[in-house]
Amino acid sequence: MGCPGCICGSDNRQVSSPPWPSGFGHVGDALPSEMVTRLFEGMRRVDGSGKAKGPSERVSQEQFTASMSHLLKGTAEEKSLVILNMISASGGPVKARDVHKFTEDLVGSVVHVLNYRRQLRGWSQKPPPGSPSRVQVLAAQLCSEMRLQGGGKLLGPQWLDHDCDRAVLEDWVFRAHHVATFLSLVIHQGFLLLRSSLELATLVPERQVDPQREFASILDVLSVIYINSHLPQERRLRWRLLFATELHGNSFAQLCGRIAHGGPCLVLLEDCDGHVFGGFASCSWEVKPQFQGDDRCFLFSISPSMAVYTCTGYNDHYMYLNQGQQTIPNGLGMGGQHGYFGLWIDVDFGKGHSKAKPTCTTYGSPQLSAQEDFQFQKMEVWAVGDAPKAEPVRKTRSILDIDPEARALLEASGRGRHSEGLREVPDEQ
Repeated sequence: MGCPGCICGSDNRQVSSPPWPSGFGHVGDALPSEMVTRLFEGMRRVDGSGKAKGPSERVSQEQFTASMSHLLKGTAEEKSLVILNMISASGGPVKARDVHKFTEDLVGSVVHVLNYRRQLRGWSQKPPPGSPSRVQVLAAQLCSEMRLQGGGKLLGPQWLDHDCDRAVLEDWVFRAHHVATFLSLVIHQGFLLLRSSLELATLVPERQVDPQREFASILDVLSVIYINSHLPQERRLRWRLLFATELHGNSFAQLCGRIAHGGPCLVLLEDCDGHVFGGFASCSWEVKPQFQGDDRCFLFSISPSMAVYTCTGYNDHYMYLNQGQQTIPNGLGMGGQHGYFGLWIDVDFGKGHSKAKPTCTTYGSPQLSAQEDFQFQKMEVWAVGDAPKAEPVRKTRSILDIDPEARALLEASGRGRHSEGLREVPDEQ
């Protein structure tokens, strides 16, 4: 039996007003009980110097400070010490399935605390109805970055019974930077720490949509956080909707008109089988029969799995947008080559393909859609970062301003200069 106010048992951990140090007992409902329990268990097994020790019945100020220092500012080794204590009641090696469950709890806590603190910045906390849990999808992605003993990856149920010691966790925390970022977010927002080095605005971009034309996006806050973390730093503050089939219809002409010269953007599709995927265009789209863009472009998948595929250097076929041609393809493409794109949206809107045998030459991506040739009904394009500055309108000079003989001939013929006094004569260049 556990003592009142303490946490007892490792299988059915329950939280009843954990004895935090004075001044930190206001977590309340900001964090899920599972994460409060894990944080408490991790902290009460650390002494003031940050070393592991036997569990105490409450978290002292020294333990709290040491644990916070490790989790927020520590090395991968120091973070892994507290994380191991958060996963295991014994502080010893754990199974991969235990790490997977911890990761799901961590990712779920991110959504919970952002919603509780009203920091979703316009995004939904849940994916559209019928979509798989993005908590589970993102947790699986983070766990896939783990290297188990012997070099294997945690990529399926067959790996869940493998042991993970502190060295494995340390390497994982180093590789999967989202783990440390999410822990920092949960702590800062859960405990409302005033001095925060975490820039929430670059983690969760502001969602900018015409308030008169709101709609349900394919995206939820977790998928936005994941994709946003792969964008150039200066593009992470805000996403501005350029095009959505729900608002602007199923029209390739509308698509081109709304995204051309709109700045760097994300193209996003959901095919008729529920796969969600897209690409980042690092430059403004231009309608022309040549490839465009640069090596900052990438392709990505959101569902059924999360992944980002960056440039291989094999070729420069980053972006392509064309219409009205008879001899070359008309549509929007990213990666690969004509007729064999990593991502292709046909001018016959609603159709596309994702071809990769075995991978896209430009991005190294696999087939992103459920079927090689797919159909879709939902498409969105989000401009990222600040809107591009409008090109200044160049003042053109009339031939009458340049050539005095032409002006004299016009006047000699009895024809007046009807624009005289109605326009400014351009400055001399």
